[in-house]
Amino acid sequence: MVNVATIFILLYKDCGLSPCVKCYLGAMAVADLLVIILDLILRDIPIVYQEQFYFLQFIPLCNIHAVLLYAATDCSVWFTVTFTFDRFVAICCQKLKSKYCSEKTTAVVLGTVTVLSCLKNIFWYFMLTPWYQLGYDPWFCIGTDGVYYSHVWVSIEFLHYILNPALPFLLIVLLNVFTVRRILVTSRARRRLRAHTNRDVQCDTEMRNRKKSIILLFVISANFIVLWSTLMVYFTWYRMAWIGYQFVYLHYFVMELGFMLQLLSCCTNTAIYAVTQTKFRQQLKNVLKYPFTRIHQSIKFIY
Repeated sequence: MVNVATIFILLYKDCGLSPCVKCYLGAMAVADLLVIILDLILRDIPIVYQEQFYFLQFIPLCNIHAVLLYAATDCSVWFTVTFTFDRFVAICCQKLKSKYCSEKTTAVVLGTVTVLSCLKNIFWYFMLTPWYQLGYDPWFCIGTDGVYYSHVWVSIEFLHYILNPALPFLLIVLLNVFTVRRILVTSRARRRLRAHTNRDVQCDTEMRNRKKSIILLFVISANFIVLWSTLMVYFTWYRMAWIGYQFVYLHYFVMELGFMLQLLSCCTNTAIYAVTQTKFRQQLKNVLKYPFTRIHQSIKFIY
């Protein structure tokens, strides 16, 4: 519900963000919503209520479900990376900013990421069978013969985990480091310039807007890294154990915590927008109050 409200506000309301930023944040909200539907609603709820959803074991759709889920998850992660890169270009690469930070380029980038994410995860269709196992495991489908102990499949799966989320972790950290460095240098230069040209203390609107944008960027990036770390560590240990390299035993509680935090990462962006963006917070209040306002007006009209 909250993600739907976020998408509506970003598409149809004025929340004080540039068009390309709204496109990125809207795409992230859509991807997060798909992950919640495909993962929480269509995967986790049948596992919790196995007796009510026992019929799923006889429906041959699990490998297709896996492809869609992992593709949506990849989109959610890589949209965060592309948003981080867009803000890096906007702040650190002024010559490239006018060409790259546009709605057309944003649409191309988001479309490319979506297509590549779908193509990348096709291998799950052949790695898993169409049958659900209704078990709370990293693989919610039954694996094909030999896939659990195959070093070829293990290499493919590790490459999958490197591309999501290990490589995004690294890219986000590096981009944020370069962005912070650029902001600090620019801020010092602007303060020196304003000190020479105007001794009165005045509000620097450009730096204030840039500060808000960077706070939004850093909070989203930190939220992604913190909430995904547990699941990434568990997946690595889990797969190593299947081929005989179990260095440290990790309890299933770690896996459950990782799944919970990963799903939480798909629900927190709205709260982040509300905390860091004043106009978005006001628009969210208006959208949430709208049904109650209409009911109140209808009651007043009747009486």
